[in-house]
Amino acid sequence: MNPDITLLAAETMLRTSTAEAVSFWVFGAIAVAGAIGVVAAPKAVYAAMFLATTMISLAAIYMAQDAPFLGVVQIVVYTGAVMMLFLFVLMLIGVDSAQSLVETIRGQRLAAIAAGLGFGLLLAAGVGTMTTSRFTGLTQANAGGNVEGLADLIFARYLWAFELTSALLITAALGAMVLAHRERFQPRRTQRELAVERFRDGSRATPLPNPGVFARHNAVDTMARLPDGSDEESSVSATLRGGR
Repeated sequence: MNPDITLLAAETMLRTSTAEAVSFWVFGAIAVAGAIGVVAAPKAVYAAMFLATTMISLAAIYMAQDAPFLGVVQIVVYTGAVMMLFLFVLMLIGVDSAQSLVETIRGQRLAAIAAGLGFGLLLAAGVGTMTTSRFTGLTQANAGGNVEGLADLIFARYLWAFELTSALLITAALGAMVLAHRERFQPRRTQRELAVERFRDGSRATPLPNPGVFARHNAVDTMARLPDGSDEESSVSATLRGGR
């Protein structure tokens, strides 16, 4: 076979199409913007949303690179399961921004800075390696099938990087637990102490009656009736009372 024809075929196989390049730059910019938002977000919930945006953008890049299995796994496992789990935990428990200034673990800020610098150096080394070496075309990478090629890369060639990624996910889970941690500075008050406090400040000792109690209707805008037959105004919201 003519070597010039072989070289031309190899260059054609390695060449990136226009649509592939456009999709990479668009979704790559969104992923980078989401990563910056994770670091710069003022609240943990916003950071989780930005991270989910970055993961979805990565899934779109995988799809554009003819890796549908990896793209679906990125959305279903990481975005749909792991990230949403963190987000729901943060939304249910809540994190006060003032509490983020208090270190619950001594030295965690220095450890976070050191880990961030180490990850940045590792990322820079990986990008430098990719820019100095020639990349493999999609046809060659998926010659034996996308799933088979992915399994060979994860469990053979890049096994160490895959294990480091799993350790990073465990670290993220521990970080979510640290964010949700609450330090109790006073003992929990008993029911007796709560009742004494309610009587002491003159507030209502019993819960508010439900709308419609002892009334002819049980609608939410119907006031409850007291034993003397008068209306109990506190049983209906002030907003509903204003519209009457």
